[in-house]
Amino acid sequence: MPRYRLADFAMSDKKAGLLISTAFAATFLLGVSALALSENARADSAPAESDAKPYIVQNGRVDHHVFNGYRRYGDNCLRCHGPDGAGSSYAPALVDSLKHMTKEQFENTVINGRQDVNTANQNVMPAFGLNPDVVENLDDIYGYLKARSDGALGRGRPKQIGDDDN
Repeated sequence: MPRYRLADFAMSDKKAGLLISTAFAATFLLGVSALALSENARADSAPAESDAKPYIVQNGRVDHHVFNGYRRYGDNCLRCHGPDGAGSSYAPALVDSLKHMTKEQFENTVINGRQDVNTANQNVMPAFGLNPDVVENLDDIYGYLKARSDGALGRGRPKQIGDDDN
């Protein structure tokens, strides 16, 4: 049986440094991988933020924010977009538009307005970016219209959660 000496296993400072660096890098990568896996597991178990609904409708009744959106819509949007966001001969149905429009697109259109003027159309949406009644309640208005667009809320004045039937 061969005999080994400690000198046979000794390594240069350069090799030792390389081994330590490699071990550190491997440990770091394992830690990052474990963190990424735990984040993915957490994301899979919780609903994604983008999947969260911007409204609460329970048994045909709405939360305070959706009801406020209904009221603000009536004050600022109804005259062009019709009752319940159903559209008019003057402006499109927002319940249809929100099926294909992101929240960011909705906000941009409301705040900055829109002009779609060509030989076939003369659609002009005024900017509401300087109207505090709209801007300060834009999330609520969007929540109301999105609930209508998703079919979670019917037409007419909604009842609030906690209202009695009398």
